[in-house]
Amino acid sequence: MKLVIVLLFFCFSVNAQIDSSNKLHIIGIHLGGQIPGGNLVNRFGPNLDVGITYLIKTKKGWVFGIESNYMYSNNVKEDVLKQLKNDEGNVTNNLGYPADVRVTQRGLGIHLVSGRIFKIFKNNQNSGIMINIGLGYLQHKINIYDAEQKIAALQGDLIFGYDRLSLGVSFSQFIGYLHLSKNRLSNFYFGLSMYEAFTRSVRQVNYDTGLSDTKQNLDLINGFRFGWILPLYNKKPKDFYYN
Repeated sequence: MKLVIVLLFFCFSVNAQIDSSNKLHIIGIHLGGQIPGGNLVNRFGPNLDVGITYLIKTKKGWVFGIESNYMYSNNVKEDVLKQLKNDEGNVTNNLGYPADVRVTQRGLGIHLVSGRIFKIFKNNQNSGIMINIGLGYLQHKINIYDAEQKIAALQGDLIFGYDRLSLGVSFSQFIGYLHLSKNRLSNFYFGLSMYEAFTRSVRQVNYDTGLSDTKQNLDLINGFRFGWILPLYNKKPKDFYYN
């Protein structure tokens, strides 16, 4: 996070006189991969991330907006159902047969973001290095799906005692490249994303341990994303590229 802030300050200093193109609205859809860190690494492995971003870009290259992220994965390290398993390692249903239980990761993040685009090509003033930082909310949980609905211990609200739902304030950073073509046919961005979330469990008791979980967690998420962009210009693009 400190590195991104330093880069943002440096780029602002050396580009203080930048005159970057036009004001426009940017809608983006992205897909990426992420690796957990901090306390989160004990619960989950790598995950996929999809999301939507809405940004307003000013004439000077500043960007402001909001981004949302949905995280999912089959890489769950923490075995919250171990108390329900038999000697063969299977969860059994009410009839004593192996149950079809699927355990996955689910997460959600929403952040308000701001930053700047620094042009690197004179002939395209709407493209360049994009750096932004954000503040928002992040949550994650262990998603448990009983396909047959035949496990008494996971019926109704009982399942909440196993899901480890945690949430809290989150900080975000992104550094990458944004490209907006003059013909509007090739618009995309890619780069590195980072999140630092201060989360706590919202469940009073974890049923598998019989203990409460009140500790503060520092959950780190680092990843790479690629996004497709739909730019919404206020005027025709030909009005914006004269020197």
